[in-house]
Amino acid sequence: MTDQGTASIPPPAITQADVFRRWWPLGLSWLIMTLELVVITAFVARTAAPEIQLAAWGVAFAISTLIQAPATALLPASTALSTNVASFVRLRGYAGWMLGGLTAVHLVIAATPMFSVVTDGLMGVPRDVMEATQPALLFMTPWAIGTGYRRFLQGALIRFGEVRIVIAGSLLRLVIGTIILAIGISTAVLPGAQLAAIAIIVGVLTELQYTRMRFARALVSHGLMPDEAKDRLTFARFVHFMYPLVVMTVLTMVVQSLVTIVLGRMPEPLIALAIWPVLFGLLAFLQSAGLSYTEVVISMIGQPDGALVLQRFTWTLTAVVTAVIVMMTITPLADLWFTTVAGLSDPLARTASVALLAAAAVPGLRVLQGWYQGVIMHRENNRGILESVLVFLAVASIVFIAGIVTKLAPGLYVGVFGLTLGMLAQAAWLRHHAMPILRDARPPHTLEGMAR
Repeated sequence: MTDQGTASIPPPAITQADVFRRWWPLGLSWLIMTLELVVITAFVARTAAPEIQLAAWGVAFAISTLIQAPATALLPASTALSTNVASFVRLRGYAGWMLGGLTAVHLVIAATPMFSVVTDGLMGVPRDVMEATQPALLFMTPWAIGTGYRRFLQGALIRFGEVRIVIAGSLLRLVIGTIILAIGISTAVLPGAQLAAIAIIVGVLTELQYTRMRFARALVSHGLMPDEAKDRLTFARFVHFMYPLVVMTVLTMVVQSLVTIVLGRMPEPLIALAIWPVLFGLLAFLQSAGLSYTEVVISMIGQPDGALVLQRFTWTLTAVVTAVIVMMTITPLADLWFTTVAGLSDPLARTASVALLAAAAVPGLRVLQGWYQGVIMHRENNRGILESVLVFLAVASIVFIAGIVTKLAPGLYVGVFGLTLGMLAQAAWLRHHAMPILRDARPPHTLEGMAR
């Protein structure tokens, strides 16, 4: 006789402590990865001709990041679609073709006359910065493969709860990159931008190999994925899920690259281009809590009380990260960071501190975007996400164009202001699409709190 009473018992509802346990390893992993940008700019600022090398590194990183942008979607795609071995294998094949194509695009831009078209014709980069950028960009050629395949494996690990592997890989990458930077600074064998490119590439490729090794071990030892082929991934389903995310990511990176274009076409471009990679690295560091949040939402919102508990955790996390950046801007911490840690001169540090204050809402907006995106991706209906990025692009571009035409404010402030307003508009649009899903997922008595 079967125990029907036991079989009908629903799984226990999740708590905010459960969400925290799933989130903190991913948040720590992103914190470590974004710390890498801070460490790199701090080392580059201490090399010869620091303003030129910082500007060159910022341009090389912006171009490389834009090219590999479609690969960013492999992390949420793998988290959502790696439901069994057959789907994982198919997704791996699709990912391989994508990453190979992106690497080819990188080579075309870095090693052909397209480099001048992009940096001089499109971005307006000063000539001395261009000359320092191209070798660094060539060193960055494996960037798409290293970051994309790593994200693909990490997505599957996240889905099945193996998040500590992600932390260890990120830490290994940071340590390897820092060692290379320290050796490079002590020997002065390479200019700062080239040294930064080699450090980040060696680090990410080392992390990829570590992740592959640990993933294979987990797959064999712990039965990481079920073998059944139900709900099998098809190419049509892959494209349906991926194309809004790919376009979304590309457009987001375009806006971030537009900031570099704005800086290059405003007065005193070298100063602004030198500050931007330092400021961007700090903002990425402060956004690390939100950058990891989409995958947490995808993996937990389907559990009992998942939507309600995640909503409460979202607002708590938003308040905390906003308080951190506000405290930095109203105390001497920001100036101390930019001068002592980042190595900027006093005038550049003062300008960077004001720009950071203008970006105070960015980390909290990133958390909110992660929450709403996770809700939408859970339903595998990502059109609203694509639309939100178009809104982001439109709002930010209006600010950028107005800044270039009027020149009423320094380019750095125009870039930060456009980025912040664009993110605010994007979060509002994502909320508009997520609310109907949340209404379906929650009991009626929670709707009033949800609306708030």
